[in-house]
Amino acid sequence: MFELVWRGVIIGIGATMLMDLWAIALYRLFGQSKANWAPVGRWFWHLQYGKVFHDSIADATPYKHELALGWISHYAVGILYGIVLALLAGAAWFTAPTFLPAWILGILTVGAGWFLLQPGLGIGWAASKTPNPTKVRALNLAAHTVFALGLWGTALLIR
Repeated sequence: MFELVWRGVIIGIGATMLMDLWAIALYRLFGQSKANWAPVGRWFWHLQYGKVFHDSIADATPYKHELALGWISHYAVGILYGIVLALLAGAAWFTAPTFLPAWILGILTVGAGWFLLQPGLGIGWAASKTPNPTKVRALNLAAHTVFALGLWGTALLIR
């Protein structure tokens, strides 16, 4: 069990790093906005007060270290997803990792963003309150596919 959890931590970190590299590439090549984890940090900070959904996270009381908390939360969630995959797929998957289980988990995790984080930040269910929800949704699906590639690729590296 410990071995699976440890492998899950590693693949979660690798997948989150690849997702971050993807975001940097989108910024540099296509001018996509840079990732800003400060609002996510503010959202996580306010969870301790029982506040999950905000009309606008920008209107919530700022937290001095929200950017750092956002980055920590981003990696903690990625690690959690890596552990979930490791436990669900089991030790046999690590001997010959395949993409499909990682991709299924990656796509399922989009739901946490669409139905918890995005409405929590005040941008609506599945980014419905953004200027271009379809673009945001497509970018979310692409990013989580890249995350899945990171889970799978890291599992291949550590087998």
